[in-house]
Amino acid sequence: MTSSRTRTAVITGGVSGLGRAAALRLEADGVSVVTLDIADGADVVVDVTDAAAVQAAADEIGPIDILVNSAGVVGPNAPLWEIPLDGWRRTFAVNVDGTFHTCRAFAPGMRERGWGRIVNIASMAGKDGNPNMSPYSATKAAVIAMTKSLGKELATSGVLANAIAPAVIETPMNADTEPEALAHITSLIPMRRVGRPEEVAELIAWLASDKVSFSTGAVYDISGGRATY
Repeated sequence: MTSSRTRTAVITGGVSGLGRAAALRLEADGVSVVTLDIADGADVVVDVTDAAAVQAAADEIGPIDILVNSAGVVGPNAPLWEIPLDGWRRTFAVNVDGTFHTCRAFAPGMRERGWGRIVNIASMAGKDGNPNMSPYSATKAAVIAMTKSLGKELATSGVLANAIAPAVIETPMNADTEPEALAHITSLIPMRRVGRPEEVAELIAWLASDKVSFSTGAVYDISGGRATY
């Protein structure tokens, strides 16, 4: 990156949970953070499922250097055959379409400027598949595959795209997870505890920095030992 200006990051879902932790951590590194969320308190209020609204937000915000996609929903908790169609579609709309829309809106500008970092938040569920969470698991698998493709497409541009696959993290989103499902996926963690948002934020900050230069299209587990491949 040739410019000496302060780097700017857009963080989706940046009002709470992992997004908020990432915003605080990047700000500590001197990054100017713009939060993009549907929740009150966001710097830019936009629904990531709306492609036109995301593009309008990108035009309004202007050039950015870092994109962190942390907006997401758990979706319905039930056996696959009991999942309502609207719940399935809504989970994909937020977790997959939302990530696609923001990458599509912001990646071209990074590519033109020759430097950028994209960090997409996936999940261990996208690798292992969590029972009674097929919509969430399927969407996070899609985020992983999308990131792998995008990383290859941008590999010679100076823009890196990587994904993070956390195990259970102590965030408000888990309030929407059925207690039985939450207990099961927590029991799979060898460290016998859930992760903290600030722990994930450290990994995000590293992936958003100049310290990473030879990694793209990769998936970084942060799972307390749950990851098996």
